[in-house]
Amino acid sequence: MIKRTITLSFALTAIFILSPVAALACACCAEPGTYFLSTYKPRTFELDLLKEVRFAREAKLYTTEAGFDTMRGLDEVAKDAEVEAHMTTFDEFDLASGFTGKQWRFEMRSTAGRKGVLTLPLPLKMTNFKVDIHDVEDRPNGPLLYKEYRFKGGVTAATGIFRPALAKGTSYTLVLQGRGVGCDDVQDYTHWRLDIDGPQASYAFYGKLASGEKPTAAK
Repeated sequence: MIKRTITLSFALTAIFILSPVAALACACCAEPGTYFLSTYKPRTFELDLLKEVRFAREAKLYTTEAGFDTMRGLDEVAKDAEVEAHMTTFDEFDLASGFTGKQWRFEMRSTAGRKGVLTLPLPLKMTNFKVDIHDVEDRPNGPLLYKEYRFKGGVTAATGIFRPALAKGTSYTLVLQGRGVGCDDVQDYTHWRLDIDGPQASYAFYGKLASGEKPTAAK
């Protein structure tokens, strides 16, 4: 009788110990059909996450078959592309970017050596978007969501090749893109896109986030 009581007590203790762990493991699980869209003032959590974001060195200029015909504000880069039409890398830029907690500073240099800096202040509100895109069915612990952090504001400073973006009314839209569970982590966000739009500027860049690269297991 004593032996049974001890065994039962031990089993119940194990259940109480393991249950909170299981609950925490599923706290970030997403439900099938999830669709979340919310706009709000960036909180401490998002600000801390943004400080951890690292942009990969290479940025690309978004182009279509129309080339520079549908763009405004990158005349110097367009001329370089015409002169060096044989080059396949005219749309690639070396990128250095940083977030201070109040603004982003995008410093770029084209393959032809043209330079410019865009300064983008953190807007008062951001948009958090998460959705189940139904690309994997019956995934354990719920679907892997497609995610976006969206920021839209005005361009406050622009130098070099980006100087036309200084015109009054020029805005930017910065989107961080990725995949993940219900909770957010800096490694969920793997790509970015930046749109500049105004009276004298209209173009977009995109690239990868180095902070979104998953650590590889040691061999």
